[in-house]
Amino acid sequence: MILIDGKKIAQEIKLEIAEKVRNINAQGGKIPHLAAILVGHDGGSETYVAFKIKDCEEVGFKSSLHRFEDQVTEDELLDRVKQLNNDDDVDGFIVQLPLPKHISEQKVIEAIDPQKDVDGFHPVNVGRMVIGLPSFVSATPDGIVELLTRYGIETSGKNCVVLGRSNIVGRPMSILMSQKAMNTTVTVAHSRTKNLKEVCASADILIAAIGSPEFVKGDMVKEGAVVIDVGTTRVPATDTKSGFRLKGDVCFDEVAPKCSYITPVPGGVGPMTRVALLKNTLLAASKQI
Repeated sequence: MILIDGKKIAQEIKLEIAEKVRNINAQGGKIPHLAAILVGHDGGSETYVAFKIKDCEEVGFKSSLHRFEDQVTEDELLDRVKQLNNDDDVDGFIVQLPLPKHISEQKVIEAIDPQKDVDGFHPVNVGRMVIGLPSFVSATPDGIVELLTRYGIETSGKNCVVLGRSNIVGRPMSILMSQKAMNTTVTVAHSRTKNLKEVCASADILIAAIGSPEFVKGDMVKEGAVVIDVGTTRVPATDTKSGFRLKGDVCFDEVAPKCSYITPVPGGVGPMTRVALLKNTLLAASKQI
């Protein structure tokens, strides 16, 4: 069993991006600028945004943070999105989800200029990705494809089961895995799938993104499978300083012995999600999309 080290691969990609930024700088070009909008004080969101700012520093990007309290109105938020759309210095920006209940996430996503939508959530980018045109691909699926590629994992002709159908991970993941670059035969499974255990056990490559800690047990995975665990649920823990620990969607101790490759949680998909955002920002800055 080989443990897929997302941290290590993410670090390699960061070094590659930093090198490109140095070249841009040397040629007198504009340094890529990533902006983030953060509403409220959700612990997970605060952590993610802090990481994103740190990542920008590491690769030499400029970053800016636009904070709002939970009470912000939808119109105020949409107004800031419009300002960032029109700010020539900002190459790409993200609105950290989830947003408070009184704000329509879909409306906010659709207000973002598709050419600055480095999260890859705008319907224009999703549509372009579906038909194989250059687009900003949402960060987690993009990071997973990168992991499979850099580890030289054979995907062509393999059976891939994507467990979960969210617009952010499951759906785009299933489309990317079925395209010519990966050439897998894809089944999208979810909580309503009949014979779910058998469906998962048929997978050469199982991508678990169902958002339920330790959902995938040992008897749901076949010998020699590649297992990618997208889950990150905070579970209370008395033995950690933070009072919680991250659990994946896969019961690691049961599943790992059966795998040819598996991603750990943390340290697997998470760092790749963050680095994919940097890749998209570099693309946005180079106006390639």
